Amino acid sequence: MIGIADYGMGNLFSVSKALERLKVPYFISDDRETLLSADGLILPGVGAFKDAMKLLESTHLKDTILRFADTGKPLLGICLGMQLLFEESEENGSTLGLGLLPGEVIHIPKQDRAGNRYKVPHMGWNHLSFQKKSRLLDGLAEGYVYFVHSYYVNGSEDVLTATADYAGVEIPAVVSKENIYGMQFHPEKSGQLGMQLLENFTKRVKESEAVL
Repeated sequence: MIGIADYGMGNLFSVSKALERLKVPYFISDDRETLLSADGLILPGVGAFKDAMKLLESTHLKDTILRFADTGKPLLGICLGMQLLFEESEENGSTLGLGLLPGEVIHIPKQDRAGNRYKVPHMGWNHLSFQKKSRLLDGLAEGYVYFVHSYYVNGSEDVLTATADYAGVEIPAVVSKENIYGMQFHPEKSGQLGMQLLENFTKRVKESEAVL
């Protein structure tokens, strides 16, 4: 069963409804032991990085997520939840993240090198370009997904799985390393491709469950 971490800043309704459409059993919890019992864990997120980390620390869910990652069971961060997986963010002052993946979260530039101006936040549909093999991308074709964000991850190419171009910047849209996965966009709002990506994560959870 998949657990959804409730720390006060997640899009719990839309994520849970997406899992229901996939007919995947899930639960929503803020309890440490309950979340650790999950076969896979989703860390959603909407809002500011600094506020999210304060809540994770005050609810003791930061340690829970780190401990869950150490079990080797699949962990997926969505939108802000993906950014929290990284080492640090510059949003509203420097704030340390979970440090599960290498990289920092920085602001999307409002203009490219040629001086062309872009709207920030990056909001709407953008094309997903696959960069390397990942369980999340198995059997899928490139397509469009839905973004809403003002900050992006400047991280190691080792974890870069799929990207989207915006403001002349290669935005890390899907990241993965061993059992840690992240999607910068909202898969539950991204039509068929988004649902396929979520379904592939649930398949990864089932594979892990069988092994463990």
